[in-house]
Amino acid sequence: MSITLNKAAVTFAKELIKNGKIKNDEGHWGQHNPGSTEENDFLKKHEIEEYAQWHLGEDASHSEDTKGRYKFPYGDFKTVHRDGLIAAKERAAQQGYQDIEKAADELLSALEKKAA
Repeated sequence: MSITLNKAAVTFAKELIKNGKIKNDEGHWGQHNPGSTEENDFLKKHEIEEYAQWHLGEDASHSEDTKGRYKFPYGDFKTVHRDGLIAAKERAAQQGYQDIEKAADELLSALEKKAA
């Protein structure tokens, strides 16, 4: 599987953090990660490009117009979640995606500075 860093998502996340659209939540990302219903509801109102901005990874083996193309979510379509970035960083490290791990770590640092 060839997953690459979604640079547009990193730029988008930086802007959200800069504007204070963050959740410095404690807990497990599974409690905050949007499920299929929330994803489908979002896509009914938004383009796939907007959906893609909420994912740090992009899998070129899937078509551009499918949810399966986008990996490593970090937010709830409104805010950047601290635990989402932690989960993305950990999963990227486990799977050997160093560029995604590094981007998640940098975003996490920016979020924590903004929240302080």
